[in-house]
Amino acid sequence: IGKEKFHKSQHWGYCNNVAMLVGEDKPGIGGEPLPGRKLKPKYSVFPEGMGSDAPAWVAFDKQVLSFDAYFEEEVPDKNQELYRIRHCKIYFYLEDDTIQVIEPQVKNSGITQGTIVRRHRIPLPPPHEDQFYTIDHFNINIEVILYARKYKIIDCDQFTKNFLRKMGIRLNPPAGRPDDPYTKERQKILDSMKPLRPYERIDTLKQFLEHDGHVLRFFCVWDDPESMFHDPRELVLHYYLSDDTIDIKEIIPVNSGRDAVPLFLRRDKLPKYAPTGLYQPGTITSRTVLNVFGKLVGNRGHYILDNRKTGAVHQEFYRDSDLKIGAVINVWGRKIILCDCDEFTKKYYRTKYGIEDFTPVPYKALPPPKLEKKFPPYTGFGSEEDSLCSCMGLLPKPPQRDFKKFMEKDRSGMESNILRFLAKFVTDSPIDKDRKFIISYFLSDDTISVFEHIQRNTGILGGKFLERGRIKKPGQELFKSEPSEYFKAQNLFVGAKVCFHGHNFLLVDADEYTFNYMEKHANEFSVADIGVILKKLKDITESRSREIRQVFAATDPEHTKVIQYDPFRNLIVRITDGAFSEHEILTLGRYYSVRDEYEIDLHSLLSAAQQQLKKNNFENFEQLSAVLIYNDREKCGVLPHEMCRTICKSFKLPLADDNLQALLTMFENDHKQVEYKKFVDGLNWRENQIPACQTIKIPFKNEDDWSGQPPSIPVKGIKYLPLLDDLFGKEE
Repeated sequence: IGKEKFHKSQHWGYCNNVAMLVGEDKPGIGGEPLPGRKLKPKYSVFPEGMGSDAPAWVAFDKQVLSFDAYFEEEVPDKNQELYRIRHCKIYFYLEDDTIQVIEPQVKNSGITQGTIVRRHRIPLPPPHEDQFYTIDHFNINIEVILYARKYKIIDCDQFTKNFLRKMGIRLNPPAGRPDDPYTKERQKILDSMKPLRPYERIDTLKQFLEHDGHVLRFFCVWDDPESMFHDPRELVLHYYLSDDTIDIKEIIPVNSGRDAVPLFLRRDKLPKYAPTGLYQPGTITSRTVLNVFGKLVGNRGHYILDNRKTGAVHQEFYRDSDLKIGAVINVWGRKIILCDCDEFTKKYYRTKYGIEDFTPVPYKALPPPKLEKKFPPYTGFGSEEDSLCSCMGLLPKPPQRDFKKFMEKDRSGMESNILRFLAKFVTDSPIDKDRKFIISYFLSDDTISVFEHIQRNTGILGGKFLERGRIKKPGQELFKSEPSEYFKAQNLFVGAKVCFHGHNFLLVDADEYTFNYMEKHANEFSVADIGVILKKLKDITESRSREIRQVFAATDPEHTKVIQYDPFRNLIVRITDGAFSEHEILTLGRYYSVRDEYEIDLHSLLSAAQQQLKKNNFENFEQLSAVLIYNDREKCGVLPHEMCRTICKSFKLPLADDNLQALLTMFENDHKQVEYKKFVDGLNWRENQIPACQTIKIPFKNEDDWSGQPPSIPVKGIKYLPLLDDLFGKEE
């Protein structure tokens, strides 16, 4: 039976047409090893249940066992040493059972050191050369043979000890680390030797590494006594902390007549002034020497370095502790006063020396009062700006426009950035008092144009009344040096009286875009700021709260909580005693108004929108849908109302803003989110065209066609109870 199992577990094969026995490591029938047979492990076998189930190259990635070892190497043909002990490191890589042997570098060893055995799997010594070293072959205080060289393992690091203990290996006690006899003998010789000369080592590397790039800067002044006018010379002193050197630069004023030199004092150590004067060159040296024999041997001396520096001349140099504001230093006979320093220098002295007083020493005379530049008065030729530019230089330049404002406030898509007001003459003439004008203010360049509304059978031709341009405010002198004041956007509002070139206008109304723009930019227009208006009204009416509540209640006898705009306006005028302008009252009414909700059929609105898109040849529906899908980060099919409105405006959708908002509102879900896919499909007149029978003609508003009539959604009803609650608080 055993023979049958043996034959069935072996397989014959051919290699280069030679019959060979293969499958030697395969078990017998049923996967059981044959009797007396020992399987050879290919890799290290780790206990089951230890660590993760990941493969070894993942679980043990970058995990290495480190062993301290040494080996003896014979040294033939040398009397000083018979053998040499070389210490090394054995690294066992757990991920693939590879081994690497490295010998650390020893200074002046004369031996090629480094990697002794490169990283690879090492086979066991004969007769088991068909197997490789695994983790089970390693322990402390044992010998391993790697390629016929015997290594003695003496110790390992803490990680290796912990890992071997977890593997169930009982660690041997660490062995001693023997010394190399030749290296030990050589060290004794080196220790017993003394240098031939007492060299003095001056180490400045530490100071350089700590303070490289750190420079103290002082602002100084030198009163040159030899100059003709005794004018002070302004200097800048730099103290380099890396090597205690100093350089000085001179600040040469413009048109001073002095030659510009790179440095007033080149960089070097600055010696302090000695009482005996300056030393001759060669007197001060870094080292001193002694003549051992004097002149006994043929008038020839023998010199050695003097370690005690007998007779050396010591000279002091300026250090950082000698420099402070108000100190006077001697720079080669020139007395220089330190007057001020920079912030880094202050921080350095505050940290190192605890100095807090850095009061600068005044050294500059007060500059003469700057003469105010006066311009000649305006001559009347050209514009004031153009005439002023001719006074700025010899080569006159044209006046510069505010290009940034022009780019921000220029017409863009449906945003015209034009404020339009309906105006009439302030006159008693029966012919002129019924004339109507449209005043347009262009925010891009602060220009104004006036058009007269054409009225039939009046005998007056309508059309352009005033060319577009900037208009000066009345009552200013014509020929003056100061620039004139022009009308700004803040000067135009409903109820304002303006004078354009001798014509007095009263602004009686504005279009819806103007009201919306001023309310959105309430920080620029105080008459449209509801917060300012409420505060102003509260200051006037706070002491008469009960009386005002009764007045409003009397105006609403049916208790509908709503009053019409005209009675509301009359009440505000009477309460404030005329302190409010018409625009402020309109802003108050618009804020608390009851707007009529117009129910428009969705198909009708979409049909009118499709007609508008078709008329303007708008077909970028795929790009619009792609941008909306890209902005939908959560891919839920909905986007906020304002985001959809902004994206549509970026595509310059040819729809008025209120109509676009009405369409977006119709496609909102219960959470006020727009279902953008249905919205784009509804606008797509190419694929989802609405039949003509379902269309109704809806007048789409165009801001350029505004004729000055009242807004399309006028202020009718006013909810006065929220107004009273905001003014006086809720009534108990």
